[in-house]
Order: sequence, then structure tokens, then C-alpha cells
Amino acid sequence: MSESYGAELTSIRSPRVKAARQLAKRAMRERAGLFLAEGPQAAGEALARDGVVTELFLTAAARSRHGGMAAQASRQGAAVHVVSGEVMAELAQTVTPQGILAVCRFVDVALAALTGAAPRLVVILANVRDPGNAGTVLRTADAAGAAGVIFSDASVDPYNSKCVRASAGSIFHSRLVLGGPVADTVSHLRAAGMRVLAADGRTGQPLDEVEPRGVLAEPTAWLFGNEAWGLPDDLLALADEPVAVPIYGQAESLNLAAAAAVCLYASARAQRSNAGGDCRAVPATR
Repeated sequence: MSESYGAELTSIRSPRVKAARQLAKRAMRERAGLFLAEGPQAAGEALARDGVVTELFLTAAARSRHGGMAAQASRQGAAVHVVSGEVMAELAQTVTPQGILAVCRFVDVALAALTGAAPRLVVILANVRDPGNAGTVLRTADAAGAAGVIFSDASVDPYNSKCVRASAGSIFHSRLVLGGPVADTVSHLRAAGMRVLAADGRTGQPLDEVEPRGVLAEPTAWLFGNEAWGLPDDLLALADEPVAVPIYGQAESLNLAAAAAVCLYASARAQRSNAGGDCRAVPATR
């Protein structure tokens, strides 16, 4: 390739490396307005949004495999650094780094920007603490066609590296909102014409009984609670109604990400059927 990216960075004490490494800490991310996207999938999705990537770090081996990404980053005005394996290991948050890591600008938007687009399907995460679960919900919401995902003020930081990895690039697709108190968020969404459904296995009407009523075809915001204790009574009271994912077998419950997938796809199916829409088939995993 003809692009030149300067001498290989081999010292973990390099100011650029140290600055990027600090983004592993939430306080430093918030101060800089930057976060890390690791691996070719995440870096590629970040580059698909012009102006998001500010720096791209990659090993010589990764440059050989992903030279197109390096050239694209350079064209977008991002600084591209070839680094040694030791430096990449210092930057990466995974046990086996894939040799490429992007420094990205925050991509969240204001709640008003989300509701101003007249969304039909939205996710609210209330007190969700596990970054892997949160990232998987982001990915599922994106796949189901949700307009955005709102992280309440008591939920995990969506820019946490594990959350970014679990989203598989979907953090760069859907509108991401860093919301305040759940009550304020629900009030705003209801004022925008959305019905709020709370996923709750204890008190909710079974989903397969809700579907025939036509409720899911309406503009809907799904409220999901903490992985361990679900939604407390005060948050349940904010919703228009609670809905339970039926359990036909002997499992005690579904985890958050699985329950969210069932609920979101039920809404997506109802809304697309009502609108006469279609969908595209994609591999189940990648």
C-alpha cells in the first residue's frame, strides 16, 4: 500500500498510546468525549460514520489484512498509527487482540433528537449494570429495527469496552441516548405518542396474549430492568402495562438479552405486518 503512517510505535510510554489507554476508564472517556472500539468489526462500523474515528491503531499484520480501513481512516482525517504487538496488547481490552483499535468520538444524541424523528420502537434500559448484556440488547435492538436505545442514569456506561464489543458495531447504527431518571424519560416518550410496556415476569400479562390485542403494532417503548432483580414497583408503575415473556418449559426465567430479543421481535413483527413491510435474512451469528 502506498500510504505512509510514520514509524511503528513500539513504546507503551508513547504519549499517544498512554492517552488512548486512559480511555479504558469511564472518567477519562467522559472528560475526553472519546471511547475505544476494538477489532475489525467495530472499527469498520465506526469508519462507516464519517468523522467518528479520530485515531486508528493497528499492528503491521493487521495493516496487511485491513489496509482499506487504514486508508479510509486517513482519508477521513484520522491519525493512523502502526504499533507493535506489545503496544496493541497494552491498548486492547481482550485476551487475544485482533490487531486493530479505533479511538472514536461519542455518538449519543439528546432524547429530543430521538423522539423528534417519530420513532415506532425504542428501548429503555433501567438499572442495567452488565456491559455484556447491555451491548447485546443494543445489537438486538438494532437488528429488530428499533430507532434507539436509552440508557437510564443508573445503567452501565454504553462506552464501556465490553459493551461496545458486545454490540458488534450496533452502537454506531442506532440512536444512543444517555438518559436521566427513568420517570423523566417515560414522560417524554409518552408525550411523543409512545406506549410504554414494561418487561416483567412477575406481574405481566403473557406476551402471546398481548399480541392479539394489537398493542404491539403501536409506537412502543420497551422498559427493561436489572439483570438480577428486574424492575422495582416504582418503575413498573410508570409503564402503561407490564408484559411477561411466557415460559413453556421448566426454565426459571430468561436472561435480560434473551427476553429483550423476544419482546423486540414481537413488536417489530407486529409493526411491520401492520405497515406491510419486509425484512432481510441475515446469518444468526458472526
